[in-house]
Amino acid sequence: MKIAMVSEHASPLAALGEVDAGGQNVHVAELSAGLTRAGHDVTVYTRRDADDLPGEVRTPGGYRVVHVPAGPARHVPKDELLPHMGSFAEYLEHAWAADRPDLVHAHFWMSGLASVLAARAHDLPVVQTFHALGVVKRRYQGEEDTSPPERIRLERLVGRSATRVAATCSDEVFELARLGLPRDRMSVVPCGVDLTRFDPAGPRSPRGHRHRIVSVGRLVPRKGFDVAIAALPALPDTELVIAGGPERGRLADDAEARRLLDYARRLGVADRVRMPGQVARPDMPALLRSADAVVCTPWYEPFGIVPLEAMACGVPVVAAAVGGLTDTVVDGVTGTLVPPKDPDGLATALRRLLGEGALRDAYGIAGADRARCRYSWDRIAADTQRVYERSLPAARLTSSTTHSATS
Repeated sequence: MKIAMVSEHASPLAALGEVDAGGQNVHVAELSAGLTRAGHDVTVYTRRDADDLPGEVRTPGGYRVVHVPAGPARHVPKDELLPHMGSFAEYLEHAWAADRPDLVHAHFWMSGLASVLAARAHDLPVVQTFHALGVVKRRYQGEEDTSPPERIRLERLVGRSATRVAATCSDEVFELARLGLPRDRMSVVPCGVDLTRFDPAGPRSPRGHRHRIVSVGRLVPRKGFDVAIAALPALPDTELVIAGGPERGRLADDAEARRLLDYARRLGVADRVRMPGQVARPDMPALLRSADAVVCTPWYEPFGIVPLEAMACGVPVVAAAVGGLTDTVVDGVTGTLVPPKDPDGLATALRRLLGEGALRDAYGIAGADRARCRYSWDRIAADTQRVYERSLPAARLTSSTTHSATS
């Protein structure tokens, strides 16, 4: 099957941890590699955001990345990219006229907008993965939501125009149904985890005598790192490592990093909060393995790859009971779910976990087993392929599957 993967702001080649680079980048990269291993021909279309980027890159995973000229060749915050989606769609339409894919898989709502516009001219099926919904973002961020005002209306339009929607969690299905999208055109396909990199065996980052809890993610307020900081006064002899954001040398220029460190100082726990900045992908498993627990406390979370990576490393997870975290973390089995924005509840859960080594071991073993059984990227790729097969016309499906089997 020839698959056009569209990810307008989240390039699979980007360094992770900064404001607009996170789980979606990982999802697109790993899914593309998994589908390539399964014999499919995958091309990822993402916006050119630097002058020196080549027009096309062949990745080690075997898929191609095409840098689409749409808007200025520099970083533009994703919430400011909507005016450039017309030129993005125009490029896709011309590219697919010359090299027609069997199917388009769009990631994020603006990719979906460009994809349905471009696909219409070629009668191509479009599978849509939103990764986050404007209606949920507006609910939790209110006036601080920087999304374009048209987002919710256009998301509804994209959802109705797509052939199928691949939601990343069951909570998203309910949200989409409230927007009026038909349930029979939705499938749940979660994110996955690289089990060759994230596993219980391997090195651990150096640490001292204190208990260690680790949080990972982009340095944006909705990730709720301040909730973890607020729990620290009730957790003596415990350090918190917050990994993410720009490289360490540029943390002083990051507004959210400054806000978090100021908050830690006001609570008297700054000496127990470490912020190493952006952690290279190969170094992340060692950091996770060094933790007694990994803490994920976002206000909302469409899926959340970090809990999966922690579970795959055999580390228990304490997570806010929001969005996709309620699907991946099994409360009382692989970790503990706590109410969102509840530092006291988080501290209570962590005190119990940090005080019981046998419980940490049990959660870690169960988490690693769940990650292996359910969340390998090869399994996610196979689940995604089934969504594709339901989206293709029968005649084209027969041709595509025959091609994949012989390629």
